[in-house]
Amino acid sequence: MSTAKITSKGQITIPIEIRTLLDLQNGDKVNFIVGDCGQVNFIPVTKNVTTLKGIIPKPEKAVSIEDMKNTIRAKGSQS
Repeated sequence: MSTAKITSKGQITIPIEIRTLLDLQNGDKVNFIVGDCGQVNFIPVTKNVTTLKGIIPKPEKAVSIEDMKNTIRAKGSQS
């Protein structure tokens, strides 16, 4: 576990081992997420949406909206 101290301006320095683990660089942004039990997590916001291009492959065949709706109905009725 790593510990950080809050300054009088409400700032903290993220420990080096955490910055290294998350590959955080100077100027990167993070989102803070508060859980139901008051636990706070932060998620790096280091990826530009254009860097995600190509991660999800194109489908082998095109599917219409109507086909999607029919599949959802069929799967939903099986539950």
